Amino acid sequence: MMSMSVALDVFQKCVEAVQQGELIESVSAKDKEFHFQNWFQKRLESLGLFFEAPGRNTYPDFRMVNSADGFEVKGLAWPGRERNYDCNSQVPSGFHNGRQVFYVFGRYPADLSQHSTQVGGRRCYPVIDLVICHGDFLNADREYVHKNKSVKGFGSYGDIMIRDRKMYVAPTPFALTEGTMGLMTLILPESIEIDERFQEVGQLVRVETGELVVGYKFDLRTNELSAEKVPNPTVGNPHRFKAYRLTGQTSKTVSMAITPVGLIDDQGEDEE
Repeated sequence: MMSMSVALDVFQKCVEAVQQGELIESVSAKDKEFHFQNWFQKRLESLGLFFEAPGRNTYPDFRMVNSADGFEVKGLAWPGRERNYDCNSQVPSGFHNGRQVFYVFGRYPADLSQHSTQVGGRRCYPVIDLVICHGDFLNADREYVHKNKSVKGFGSYGDIMIRDRKMYVAPTPFALTEGTMGLMTLILPESIEIDERFQEVGQLVRVETGELVVGYKFDLRTNELSAEKVPNPTVGNPHRFKAYRLTGQTSKTVSMAITPVGLIDDQGEDEE
């Protein structure tokens, strides 16, 4: 069993904040990133936790000082793009640089003209629902290391460089599960210990795929992208997780979505 994580305390604070009507405050009309991130940061501060300040190019967003934990925060407008999200050049992972990583998905109203109030000159709106999940639930691979590369010599004069800056698109827990919509849920590997504050509301299993993408090729003449695949030596390997809520929350069951196939398609990759 893995020892208890600070994620348990963080989840409790997030639930209490939602129940007490703690609103998200917009940073600006164009902000799509830091409004929910700031809301989450206040929960960490209320716990008296020490963390490294987030920045635009840091991963995960919040890196705890007194524990080997990190939190990556994703705010999603609802209704809107909620089945997948852009990972901004860092593939989802449950572990990174010695830290276990938790993903915080919070949804807020897309139509702020109908679901927001003005407080101190800023537009404020509620958190509709929230899932904190261990990164392994999104991707259990710990071997891949992200790197950006480039090639030179492109163009009619041969002095243009093409930079390969990868963008990953991954499914959200709202797409992978049933029973999380409109609620607050914590998803952890079954090996992580919990305490009496929590009730189990679901057992979730993700099974490794039959093929692994180990490379890709882009044809500049046809603009076609093709993947290189190899058989997965651990095909069918199950990764087991459990869904939890606080004992005072609803016990509505959480389960894996029946038809998660097709979550990732060409639509939505350039939406944001």
